Amino acid sequence: MNEIKVEKNVSRQRLDDLGVSSWGIWSKEASSFPWTYDCEETCYFLEGQVVVTPEGGDAVEMGAGDLVTFPAGMSCTWEIRADVRKHYRFGWTSVQVRTGPVYT
Repeated sequence: MNEIKVEKNVSRQRLDDLGVSSWGIWSKEASSFPWTYDCEETCYFLEGQVVVTPEGGDAVEMGAGDLVTFPAGMSCTWEIRADVRKHYRFGWTSVQVRTGPVYT
């Protein structure tokens, strides 16, 4: 299974190339909950601190300023340690940046 990909210190140019500012925004208070990804999600954290633990995998920390990709089919537990606000896009294939999004 694919792993969670976390990019730190992402440049403004990369965010602009991906069109992050046009993606939806999701907010959630500190909490813990299970989640399964039906399709790939790419998100950019504006605020917060989170630990995501995939079933059978190691915990991955992420937070403000991180660009994160969650693979389709992954089941995990989210532990939001500080309230989250993030841009998100489901079904995004980052290879298709130049030609636009691909929905699966």
